[in-house]
Amino acid sequence: MTAVDMAASPTRPSALAGYEDWPAYVARNRLTAHSEDARQLADTLGVPAVTPDLEYAVQSESEHDGVITSRLQWQLGFGPRTSAWFVRPAGAAGPLPGLLALHCHGGIKAYGAKRLVSLPDGVDRPDSGENPDGGDNPDGGAPLGERPGNANGSVSLGLPPLDVRAKLYGGRALATWLAQQGFAVLAHDTFMWGSRRFGLDPLPWRTAKAVSGQEALWREAGVEFSAAERFNAAAAAHEETVAKAATLIGTSVTGTVAHDDLAALGVLASLPGVDMDRLGCVGFSGGGGRAMVLGALSPLIRSYVVTCMMTTFGSLLPSYLDAHSWLLHTPGLAKLGDWPDLSVRSSATVLVQYGLADQLFPEQGMRDAHHHLMENMPARYTGSFWQEPHVFTPAMQDEAASFLTATLQPRQLTSTPTPDSTRTYQ
Repeated sequence: MTAVDMAASPTRPSALAGYEDWPAYVARNRLTAHSEDARQLADTLGVPAVTPDLEYAVQSESEHDGVITSRLQWQLGFGPRTSAWFVRPAGAAGPLPGLLALHCHGGIKAYGAKRLVSLPDGVDRPDSGENPDGGDNPDGGAPLGERPGNANGSVSLGLPPLDVRAKLYGGRALATWLAQQGFAVLAHDTFMWGSRRFGLDPLPWRTAKAVSGQEALWREAGVEFSAAERFNAAAAAHEETVAKAATLIGTSVTGTVAHDDLAALGVLASLPGVDMDRLGCVGFSGGGGRAMVLGALSPLIRSYVVTCMMTTFGSLLPSYLDAHSWLLHTPGLAKLGDWPDLSVRSSATVLVQYGLADQLFPEQGMRDAHHHLMENMPARYTGSFWQEPHVFTPAMQDEAASFLTATLQPRQLTSTPTPDSTRTYQ
């Protein structure tokens, strides 16, 4: 939308398309926390209460590569329906430890959890009545774009970009691979991503100005941009508007993401074949921050892994602020302590993996966070340092799976593995 288009428009487009019911839901529903520490955090983040007895529907199921993958959907109290993928080993006997695989931010909101799931060709492709990421809300969740849509008017974004998986996850579909290691894994789209994205057609005016600038840069460079790339550019600019709206209605981006993650944790605990006494989560980058918040809010989480998402608040000033999204910066959070104190507030066992070449976090901030955790939760904390940039490599995933296997054993057998001395900084 150009400035001329905006001037000619008789009405101002919604800045919350698909989420017009979000403010009223937040006003009516506040999370009741299980402890004082969790209450303080929930109040600071403004976490909405999760709809009780949430029902899910199984949309499809396939067996491949030694796993069974089921596509699930559920409707939360506001916004579009959530799509998720439940992956577990084929032929598994007895209840399995359950994991939430929390997708990263990655600057890509057109797709969420699907970047973590491997599907055989032809399975889970959209039909004429649903959006390509598995959502079926073409009005509230349809992406913007100029390419022809299908019969219901939504714009096709194609398949999820495999280069994201190759670049950040070493080519592995994390959720599928974890299921092959013996876990029952649920990977869901969270608030603002995939099936839970905002409708950005037409664009809100402030977002439209940012997208117009990006399009001009692409054209000048001779870049042919896809509908998904244009949507991601719009969603990046729109995140500022979402953060503003969240503050206005008494929540936050992190708090609303936590709401979606708590809801998914409840679904995971109810799924057949999942041992609800052995639940954990794992996340890279923004997914790691989500794991920390979830562990601090829910006593169901016994163990979790944070990869490339640990530092101190002070270390982000003054040069690293613009490297991060609103998942890390929540007003008032520093009053409760430093970023690593989210893990201290949890009763869970945690592995933190640091990338010493991580371009998003200064090394000293990571080392200071490590010392803080060593001092405040030595019995529940393991830290490992890797000579890696901002990635979740297969070797790091191997370590994470070993840690989760050990810490999610039946309680009488639980033990914490000894950290590798070659990667642990004292």
